[in-house]
Amino acid sequence: MLTSPTACDLSFDDLHRHGWSQHDAFLSPELARQLAAQCVQARGDGRMKAAGTGSGRTPDLDSSVRGDSIAWLEAGQSDACDQYLALMEALRQQLNRELFLGLDEYESHFALYAPGAFYRAHLDRFRDDDQRTVSVVIYLNEDWLPGQGGALRLHPEGEASRDILPEAGRMVMFLSAEMLHEVLPTARERLSLAGWLRRRAG
Repeated sequence: MLTSPTACDLSFDDLHRHGWSQHDAFLSPELARQLAAQCVQARGDGRMKAAGTGSGRTPDLDSSVRGDSIAWLEAGQSDACDQYLALMEALRQQLNRELFLGLDEYESHFALYAPGAFYRAHLDRFRDDDQRTVSVVIYLNEDWLPGQGGALRLHPEGEASRDILPEAGRMVMFLSAEMLHEVLPTARERLSLAGWLRRRAG
């Protein structure tokens, strides 16, 4: 069994007060390595697709805005993915207990940024769909150095921007409708899991 912190070990004060929070070592090193290997394998298997923007069935593919490739996760595809999804289910339940967010489900995909790729500043909630409530990013990159770029840059309203390096096992959460954010250009291959805790459709 790959051990990781439980949701009960986390504090959600920063998410409640500032709209974002950072939690290092959320994934165990072994689970992070296994998930990183599966992300790379998805590319080799041809399951990684260029990511687009927008909520329609045919998202806009514009490499001047977004340059990552993605592969969606589903329950049952591997033991490591199932352990990760179980962690996120525990997180969903704990957030509902502590912050009364009414979160109903979780969706997630692998994201791979090749060297030079980036994602310009944006919000995660779509204009025509308000279900995405809390965005979750978990990093899978071992031995990341500041000079390699690829930071997540948050733009909290009324505050200075914050840069967060994509170090293996680190989780960042933020409010999907409120936190403007971007991914700075990366100098090495950058692997992560991006996901959204969602409310039920009205």
